[in-house]
Amino acid sequence: MNTKVNLAGVELKNPVMTASGTFGSGAEYSEFYDLGELGAVVTKGVANVPWPGNPTPRIAETYGGMINAIGLQNPGIDVFCERDIPFLKKYDTKIIVNVCGKTTEDYCAVVERLAEEDVDMLEINISCPNVKEGGIAFGQDPKAVEAITKEVKKRAKQPVIMKLSPNVTDITEMARAAEAGGADVLSLINTLTGMKIDIHRRTFAVANKTGGMSGPAVKPVAVRMVYQVANAVKVPIIGMGGIATADDAMEFILAGATAVSVGTANFYNPYAARDVARGIEDYMRKYQVEDINTLIGAVR
Repeated sequence: MNTKVNLAGVELKNPVMTASGTFGSGAEYSEFYDLGELGAVVTKGVANVPWPGNPTPRIAETYGGMINAIGLQNPGIDVFCERDIPFLKKYDTKIIVNVCGKTTEDYCAVVERLAEEDVDMLEINISCPNVKEGGIAFGQDPKAVEAITKEVKKRAKQPVIMKLSPNVTDITEMARAAEAGGADVLSLINTLTGMKIDIHRRTFAVANKTGGMSGPAVKPVAVRMVYQVANAVKVPIIGMGGIATADDAMEFILAGATAVSVGTANFYNPYAARDVARGIEDYMRKYQVEDINTLIGAVR
């Protein structure tokens, strides 16, 4: 039984990885299971300098998920390279570094710094507000998507994953723009913009007013977008959005995803990503599937 998948020349032992921002760099979760059971660990977003993040409160529970407005708090690339990469190298899994920034130069600085590091892939979070464009996210303008992808690709030594925002009219337009810019892989979806109001305090549940909604409630939207993008581009796709079980993961794979990321589920079940990886093997045994790759995009 073959569970190996290939993302732009990087072979993963299975298609399961963690979603950025939900797993830190794996240290806490390594106390529960061997991270080597996962195809890859995707780190929390890292910037060229430390980011303090948004004011608190930054997380609120909602029906079928959660809203977060962490603001990409991170210690910066220097601390990340000294502390987190050596930790992850202890495990037999691929390392994917999520990169964030406020300008194209910010992203490129991190990508250049990582060129010399022993990491397998870079995931570029283009849901960050583009400061020079007045705060519109890079990922909401196809010209900006193509331009930043090109600039990152010029400097990257590792394959580049562009992480797409669902907060757009047509996700395929953004996917094609990233592909045109030279993206090796696409990952989607990032969080949907949401809001929750505390009716007792009569104020917003998170200080930022809005936040990114994730969890089971977004899954049908995510599956639909993965299916659309899989039929619009030729590069591999990493699917995510509300995956909590192997059954959820299989929906994404059948829709066209080569790999999947587990995010919000990690917060209430620290074994979630491992359970999904094992559950995919159970699914393959149950339906006598010899090679996971025969299932990718099998639903047309």
